[in-house]
Amino acid sequence: MQRYVFRGLIDGSLSTLGVIIGAQSAGVGVILAAGIGGGIANGLSNILGAFTAEKSATERKLAEIRKAMVFYPQFKKTELYRNQMRLTIMSGILDGLATIAGSLIPLVPFMLSLFLKISKSYALLSSLILTVILLFLIGGYIGRISRENLVLAGVKMAVAGMATAAICTAIERLVA
Repeated sequence: MQRYVFRGLIDGSLSTLGVIIGAQSAGVGVILAAGIGGGIANGLSNILGAFTAEKSATERKLAEIRKAMVFYPQFKKTELYRNQMRLTIMSGILDGLATIAGSLIPLVPFMLSLFLKISKSYALLSSLILTVILLFLIGGYIGRISRENLVLAGVKMAVAGMATAAICTAIERLVA
């Protein structure tokens, strides 16, 4: 289940950072609307995508178990089947909710700018910093789980985030 949380947080934060960078010439309200709308759409899409992918993999695994049982017409009524389907549904929901949560991280500075008189450029820089910090922490945690160097794993993830931001910035400058 952890993988869905991490995947969702990474997906939500990076895709929303891309939306923010792409919309940086717009007003704060447009940036927030695009970021929140994009984050929710991305989250709902991930619920469906993760559920569909997991259901397919789970059904394949369960078909092998059922085949090994030779003949079990009531297989879909077993506790094993129900538990696997519950896990599949929870995986999809967790992935989507984590994506929505991750999408809010880069938007926090823009939300605060509505109340604290923070400039849009400061909010954009703060969004980038918050996203990179989140990615570094996720990378470090993944490094801990996989017994890698925590700092190196965190730096790799942070660099991936900065590279994404650089690509989005280049696109925004080419198009806008």
